[in-house]
Amino acid sequence: MTAARQRLHDAALDLFAARGSSEVTVSELATAAGIARGTVYNNIDSLDDFFDQVSRDLAIEMRDRMQAAFVDVRDPAVRLSDGLRFFVRRAHEQPGWGRFVARFGPIDPTVRQLWAGPPMDDVRAGRRKGRFTIGVDDEPGAMALVNGTTITAMWQVLEAHETWRRVGSSGASLVLRALGITADEADRIARAPLRALATVDPDHPDPDPSSATTTVPTPTTAPTSTTSTRSQEPS
Repeated sequence: MTAARQRLHDAALDLFAARGSSEVTVSELATAAGIARGTVYNNIDSLDDFFDQVSRDLAIEMRDRMQAAFVDVRDPAVRLSDGLRFFVRRAHEQPGWGRFVARFGPIDPTVRQLWAGPPMDDVRAGRRKGRFTIGVDDEPGAMALVNGTTITAMWQVLEAHETWRRVGSSGASLVLRALGITADEADRIARAPLRALATVDPDHPDPDPSSATTTVPTPTTAPTSTTSTRSQEPS
């Protein structure tokens, strides 16, 4: 991704999230990104599908970074906990990204694929291995719990009601307990130092995440206000 396109991408996240709409003008993008209108035209094929492209790029990038971070992690409970906390921490580090995901995650099919990938796989793997004490019929509810907890925690951070570390760990612990992990172990997993989110080559992404066929329950709509070494980061 070129520097100009990255600036447009970042500006679009802020604009889309701020208005809760997929519509934006060339002038608005140019102003928000601090570039000329001509540069916008040179880097965007069509405004009509720009929202879809931004959503797709975001979903692929986050999914690939999570998969790379978990390459040496086999415990589905740890993967699920850390995955939830990755989202919450990133909302703290990149509020524009966080608001976009929190606002459109419940309603946009492409962004919603973030929940249909590794989190759903981890819930299923945990059930099959006996790590989680849920049945097959409980999987949709489990994923609704993961989705809703993650998005709510992100909003609490974005609205400065909680620190990412506290609400991320608390939410992850509660999810693990609901899935059958003991309270002591859930707390230990959820409060362990959080590994770095891996970096990936943006010019060689994996296939479109929308190719996943999993059906994911839609979590409660968010409020409308406004390589894999673990490491501690400031809250």
